[in-house]
Amino acid sequence: MPDIRPVLFVCGILLSTLALSMLLPMVVDLAVGHADWQVFLASAAITLFFGVAFMVTNWSGRFSFGMRQAFILTTLSWVLIAAFAALPFVFSELEMSVTDAFFESMSGVTTTGSTVIVGLDLAPPGILIWRALLQWMGGIGIIVMALSVLPMLRVGGMQLFRLESSDTSEKVLPRAAEIASAIGLIYLGLTVLCAFAYGAAGMPWFDAFAHAMTTIATGGFSTSDLSIGVYGSASIEAIATAFMLIGALPFVLYLRAIRGQPLALFRDSQVRWFLAIVVLAIAIMAVYLWLVQEDLPAADALRLTSFNVVSMITGTGYATSDFGAWGKFAIPAFFFLMFVGGCAGSTTCGVKVFRIQVLYSFMRAQMAKLLHPHGVFIPYYNGKPIPEAVAESVMSFFFIWVAVFAILTLVLGLTGLDFLTSMSGAATAIANVGPGLGETIGPAETFRLIPDTAKWAMSVGMLLGRLELFTVLILLYPGFWRL
Repeated sequence: MPDIRPVLFVCGILLSTLALSMLLPMVVDLAVGHADWQVFLASAAITLFFGVAFMVTNWSGRFSFGMRQAFILTTLSWVLIAAFAALPFVFSELEMSVTDAFFESMSGVTTTGSTVIVGLDLAPPGILIWRALLQWMGGIGIIVMALSVLPMLRVGGMQLFRLESSDTSEKVLPRAAEIASAIGLIYLGLTVLCAFAYGAAGMPWFDAFAHAMTTIATGGFSTSDLSIGVYGSASIEAIATAFMLIGALPFVLYLRAIRGQPLALFRDSQVRWFLAIVVLAIAIMAVYLWLVQEDLPAADALRLTSFNVVSMITGTGYATSDFGAWGKFAIPAFFFLMFVGGCAGSTTCGVKVFRIQVLYSFMRAQMAKLLHPHGVFIPYYNGKPIPEAVAESVMSFFFIWVAVFAILTLVLGLTGLDFLTSMSGAATAIANVGPGLGETIGPAETFRLIPDTAKWAMSVGMLLGRLELFTVLILLYPGFWRL
């Protein structure tokens, strides 16, 4: 049985930080004279109490923090943060049930963007900024985890991005902690830049900062039921599209660009593949929409498809149109776009482009070997041979991803949901996208009407997808606890 005292101590630090973050929405409600400021004060007090209690009762002079503790910490911290972050939803004037509150909170910290709230335009400002803040914190958390924790745990091929394995000349900064701090500053700077761009384009400043946090985090929570579409502004949509793409690219490459390698982004094969997939998807969908809707100008078709394709492929989940009504081709097209995701080391989720590249490289090598049985063909990624351990990890990830998707679809079907709702609900949960497809959970709808059992199942799916599956599933393996 692993020693979990170090895990609980770190969880205490994270909960204390979460408690302090609750003071921001409290101040917002105080500034406008809304009574919900007391909700955030009480929630902060409860969260801080447990955070300090975890730290005090588990403090030790020396901690041994191994790989098993890292697995436990990664999962437990996300669950605890989601649970305590749900307190303001339960206590607020929205009077959400525990199920709805946890669903909303988990959707926030995993940057999924699915919501059960109706009437966002009239919701308390503290709740609106809290939803945005949850996604913003979840976004930077996933970047740090992808750079420092997942490579160490050898999860889903993420060991390709181990900072410690690089040559000294290739290191961006000498230590992972410094890299995390520098990326945090870049993340904050991009958020502020996005907010000012929104404000300059005519978005109210409160909305601008709330949307900036959820845009750069590719989360998708909005301050309106109509999402970004409420503004009806081409410039706002263009800004959102640009910053969603920025959030979907590896943040460590921004750091390299700042430190003297301005072409680092474009030299990375993962980035080139991702941008090529985005451009191709936009082109196909724009031509299709222009052809099926004869009265729609080509420029409008391009505008609609650019925004919505980028929103879905990055897992942000903003919407300016109910693309479920675009025609029969649009539904399966957007369904598969949900799976793609962005780049490793970004705020996006999904399968991730680098895994598609790894599989493609191995497929090419296998095809060549079939034609030339005595030849030696080595699969490459980013100009380097792919280690066998990485290939096994990626292939295992794909198998588990499909298996979890199938199981979650069946579970949602057992709750009484129809086939399309079950499939898109499972996809949007484990790909952390936000909107589903169909009449019940489509882009123009929320998830409030689905059964509570389905909401809990989808919450588990969101956690699995955000933490790259293995990080959570290994805790269910009996041998993990016997080592």
